[in-house]
Amino acid sequence: MTGELEERSDRDGPSILEQLGGTSGMVSTVIPVLVLVPVNAKWGLGPALIAAVAVSIAVFLWRLARHETLMPAVSGLMGVGLCAVIAWLTGDAKGYFAYGIWYSLVAGIVFTVSTLVRWPLVGLIWHGINGETQRWRTNRTAVRAYTVATLAWAIVFFARFIVQQWLYNQDDAVGALGVTRILMGLPLTAVVVLVTVWAVRTAGRAERGEDTTAVSTGRHAAPESDSTDEESL
Repeated sequence: MTGELEERSDRDGPSILEQLGGTSGMVSTVIPVLVLVPVNAKWGLGPALIAAVAVSIAVFLWRLARHETLMPAVSGLMGVGLCAVIAWLTGDAKGYFAYGIWYSLVAGIVFTVSTLVRWPLVGLIWHGINGETQRWRTNRTAVRAYTVATLAWAIVFFARFIVQQWLYNQDDAVGALGVTRILMGLPLTAVVVLVTVWAVRTAGRAERGEDTTAVSTGRHAAPESDSTDEESL
């Protein structure tokens, strides 16, 4: 039991899952896609986009009624709206998936570059959201842990881009894109969240160990200073 407590974060802020919008937030990103694909197949683009946006608004109101974190709910609604606009402008339901596809490419590049400059984004975002300093960058173990987690996210982003962009270039691929979006969404996100949890815990233990060592060293420094003063007297 003690070991389990040591593994847990001692922060009072939101957990990683909560910062991603919680379980309901992650599931709510799937619902508009589940509505869009069959409605588009049966009634066409216009009704499909209206249905997707309507469902997204309903989910947004439901999350507000549950007093969930506001920002993920708002960003989810805006995301669906943007995807719907792109699909309407392109005149093809495939356009609904274009934003997510190219977002994955950009995110993958940014996450990768952040590790090359030794500012892994997982650590930067985690400490920034929790209102903490970026002192973790002076701890090699913490930097390595956050680098692993950041690269894990980058791999997922690149995988999503490669697979979905290939499907996007195929004819009549709306259904396949919808299925792929779901399969490469929640399951892969769950995996990288686990990697992120490991990184946060590993970095936290390393930082706490460093603080303990510093305190211990400081306690031993005082007697040496006193003995030196006595000898000089």
